[in-house]
Amino acid sequence: MRTVGTRRAIQKWARERRAAGQKIGFVPTMGALHEGHVSLIRAAKRRTDAVAVSIFVNPLQFGPNEDLSRYPRSAAEDIRLCRAEGVDAVFLPSVQELYPAKFQTTVRVEELTKRYEGKVRPGHFDGVTTVVAKLFHLIDPDRAFFGQKDYQQVVVVKQMVDDLDLPIEVVVCPTVREPDGLALSSRNRFLSAPERKAAAVLFGALMSARRLLESGECSAKKGRDAMIRSVSREPLARLDYAAVVDPETLQVMDRVKGRAVLLLGLWIGKTRLIDSMVVTCP
Repeated sequence: MRTVGTRRAIQKWARERRAAGQKIGFVPTMGALHEGHVSLIRAAKRRTDAVAVSIFVNPLQFGPNEDLSRYPRSAAEDIRLCRAEGVDAVFLPSVQELYPAKFQTTVRVEELTKRYEGKVRPGHFDGVTTVVAKLFHLIDPDRAFFGQKDYQQVVVVKQMVDDLDLPIEVVVCPTVREPDGLALSSRNRFLSAPERKAAAVLFGALMSARRLLESGECSAKKGRDAMIRSVSREPLARLDYAAVVDPETLQVMDRVKGRAVLLLGLWIGKTRLIDSMVVTCP
């Protein structure tokens, strides 16, 4: 496995792989890797010939009062995990390497970023799309692998890829969960024992809406209300948003028929968690 920290080095690696006729898979991460990331790496290995993983805590996607300084960093452990999973290259750049002193360009997706995470975290998605566009340019992957938990992010990245005519397939992989349903997240390690128990409310809320909608209830409002009621019963939870949306446009739905996506964002103590679930209604 090759571990590199410069733009030039990762581009050189990618050119060598292409010269050898290999398809490149890419898994962008902010480190603190867990089994959810492992599932993306394994999917990339199944579907491509050479896999690159980036580890970069991107300051552009954190607001001034967010948890950039306390975001978990475990580079040595992450590199060991990547090696054990047969990753071909790990890109571990510094902030100065990706954003030199004169850096002043932003990549922005407009409509899809105005609600939910984009509303709660202004500027967040500008940071996501800017860094992902730059990483795509450097690594030039055939396929890039993302988790379904961050559903809005996936839709935004897909839109950017389409709008900029990037020859990259965005592959969405299922959310990996704990036995009680909590989606794996690097932020879960911030939770105290009582908070960790309370965090199961996310999955419970999503499931309450799923059961309602898949039983034949067509009202998206009733599905949203079911999530809100579930969250309200957990004293340690504070809701940011709950929504039943169209899978492609992320527009709030009125009547649900066919596929819909449940989006949920909330606080457990001082830790903010998000989750999502795709449902199919009769």
